[in-house]
Amino acid sequence: MKFEVHLDSVTGKSKHIVELEKDGSSYKVSLDGQPVPADVILAAPNAVSVILNGTAFEIHVAPSLDGTYKLQTGPHEFQADVRDPRAWRGRKAGALEAEGRQQIVAPMPGKVIRLLVNAGDHVEAGQGLIVVEAMKMQNEIRSPKKGKVERLQAKEGQAVNAGDILAWVD
Repeated sequence: MKFEVHLDSVTGKSKHIVELEKDGSSYKVSLDGQPVPADVILAAPNAVSVILNGTAFEIHVAPSLDGTYKLQTGPHEFQADVRDPRAWRGRKAGALEAEGRQQIVAPMPGKVIRLLVNAGDHVEAGQGLIVVEAMKMQNEIRSPKKGKVERLQAKEGQAVNAGDILAWVD
């Protein structure tokens, strides 16, 4: 599989071609045409553990409403747009909003430090719902759709695991 990865960070923008080739239970990785000695595993939902040139990284991945991804590793944060060159380029004219009742889950283990809404509140797509602190970083969890907060299952100060249901938006 070949992907174009467009990264945007405080240090600037860059574009890379990433190729993944299945090799038994792992993948061979090539970055901009050069083989990269990497070992990649899914450590938790929305968290990837990567050993790259002998150095270990834990990368937290949070999808955004516009189809991009927020990547966080240590103190570094990136916005990534991953494109499959075989895909039709016109399909992403506007991000689609989630439909139906949506459960809001913790993307990583941490502690709920702030509730930004109450049960019964009407919210917009992309509006912050809950702030979870993980690895000394605050992560705002946003609504995937316009709707009403049906139920909040999280409480301030509560420890959560990756995948725990925090709220429902209908």
